[in-house]
Amino acid sequence: MNKTTNENERNISSILSSSVSSNDYKNFMAFPESYGWDDHWKEVWKETGFEERGLLPVRMTADYGQQFKVATGSGEYKGETSGRLRHLIEKETDLPAVGDWLAAELLPGERRVRVHGVLPRRSIISRKAAGTPIREQIIAANIDVLFLVTSLNFDLNIRRLERYLIMAWNAGTQPVILLSKADLCSADFRLRALADVSLAAPGVPIHIVSAQTGEGMEAAASYFREGKSGALVGTSGCGKSTLTNWLMGSELQHTSGIREDDSRGRHTTTHRQMFLLPGGGILIDTPGMRELQLWDGEEGCAVLEAVDSGILDAGRLTGYRKTQRELAFLERKEKSRSISGHPAGVGRKTKKERRSKHWSYED
Repeated sequence: MNKTTNENERNISSILSSSVSSNDYKNFMAFPESYGWDDHWKEVWKETGFEERGLLPVRMTADYGQQFKVATGSGEYKGETSGRLRHLIEKETDLPAVGDWLAAELLPGERRVRVHGVLPRRSIISRKAAGTPIREQIIAANIDVLFLVTSLNFDLNIRRLERYLIMAWNAGTQPVILLSKADLCSADFRLRALADVSLAAPGVPIHIVSAQTGEGMEAAASYFREGKSGALVGTSGCGKSTLTNWLMGSELQHTSGIREDDSRGRHTTTHRQMFLLPGGGILIDTPGMRELQLWDGEEGCAVLEAVDSGILDAGRLTGYRKTQRELAFLERKEKSRSISGHPAGVGRKTKKERRSKHWSYED
């Protein structure tokens, strides 16, 4: 250990001596590696100057809206943002999100920390939040692998899957497609689905999985090397919580069966939460997305590079843009009908009718 490191530790120890025991300090400084604290983050931490202020690195593990939790060397603590940090942030997305590395102060005599800073993010998974006013919603931060989960039933939607791919590429993460609930479909169905998904996502790893039978789960688990972070995204009830339970080796997340009328699962996960996997690596389970809205013109450099390299078909990107324009037109049309008093769905087929023969290529 070099002289500078020794001096920094003495400075921090003196700052923390009034509120934190030496054992707590050692625990806090030893824990981060299992949560992905690598050379990159050590260098970022050094550059921020948080260490000289007596702050310690923690990682946000759960978001409950007004409250959140962080991982520390002594277990999970409740977290709160400092008044100064709330005053300094310029937009909502600057607030801590699940997966963020934070600079925290231990509150004496309590299992709570006060967060004074957010380390610059390596990747951001976000979408345009539903409703108005228009705002960005962060799903998870600092993710290495983004698992796009979709059920092997009539809820499979190719266009929606393409939007997930665009979201992953723009975030700078590796997308991996998991076709879940393989135990509930025929062999013929899965082969046809796999062929269509492969055409929509050439070059992207695709795994047919079933947490009930264990099929394909070892392949999915192989992406979680020590310290690597992965997140599960998909619609409500697509099997994310069941996959989480299998990877954790215990029933930590509540699960529900699928609805018979439209092949969709029931919404079970209500908040974003991080799990430290027994075999190493970190998994973030997220609530199901009823809709995935991307920003206008969101096909950034990563997406354009995917088109150039052949991973993403240029025609499909053009189709996605066309679909977005059509959706915007239909949304305006529906609002117009509502204002005029005419019912906005007369004569339209039910979800069950639309999904009776094939999975969807539309929203």
